[in-house]
Amino acid sequence: MAAERASAVRRARALRVAGLYAITPDERDTGVLVAKVAAALEGGAAIVQYRNKAASSALRAEQARALARLLAVRGGLLIVNDDPGLARDVDADGVHVGGDDAAIAAARAAVGADRLVGASCYDDAQRARTAVEQGADYVAFGSFFASTTKPDARHADTQLLVRSRALGVPVVAIGGITAANAPLLIEAGAGAVAVIADVFAHENMDDVARAARAFAHLFGKSKRVTHGP
Repeated sequence: MAAERASAVRRARALRVAGLYAITPDERDTGVLVAKVAAALEGGAAIVQYRNKAASSALRAEQARALARLLAVRGGLLIVNDDPGLARDVDADGVHVGGDDAAIAAARAAVGADRLVGASCYDDAQRARTAVEQGADYVAFGSFFASTTKPDARHADTQLLVRSRALGVPVVAIGGITAANAPLLIEAGAGAVAVIADVFAHENMDDVARAARAFAHLFGKSKRVTHGP
C-alpha cells in the first residue's frame, strides 16, 4: 500500500510539470532570491528549479530550504538541480539530473519513490528514451535558442519535441527561451518551457511577475499581478 501511495503521489506531481518552469539564477542574496521567486510564482510560474552553481554547499542548503518554505505556502513544484540528497532533505518535489550528475537510478534511490526525477537530454532523442525506460518522470531538451547561461550548449531541433510526444512523460524545452519564441516550442510539443534570464534578469519584482505572467499566459495559467500598477 505504501508503494502504491508513493507511486500515486509521483504521478500527480508529474502531471503538474506544465507551463512556466522557472530556473533560479546564481543569486547569493537569499532574500533577493526568495523575493524574485515569489514574484515569478505570483505571475504564474508552475515549477521552480533551484539551481545555483556558484554557491557553497551551506548557501545552497539555506536557499533551498527558504524556497521550500515559500513554495509550501504559495504552491507550485520545487525541483532541485543536481543534488538528490538536498532535494530529499528540504522535502522538494523532485530532482533534475544532467549528463554529468547522478544516474537516474541513484537519484531515485536518494529521493524516494514519491518524488520526481527529471533528466536533461540535450539534443538526443535516444537519451530521452533511455531516461524514460530508467524511470525518469520528465525529460528536458535544449538549447533551442542561443543561451546566455550556457552559450556553448548543443542546439536542439524542434522536431525532437514533435517526436517526443510519444514518450508518455512531460517534455520540457530549455535554452534562450523568451515569451516571443516560446509559442514555437509549445506548438511543437513542449509541455513546459524552462526559463532563467527572461524571468529573473529583472531587478524590479513587478517586472519579474509580469515576465512570468507573459509565459503563463501562453499556457492559459496566468495570474493577476497584485503588487504594482
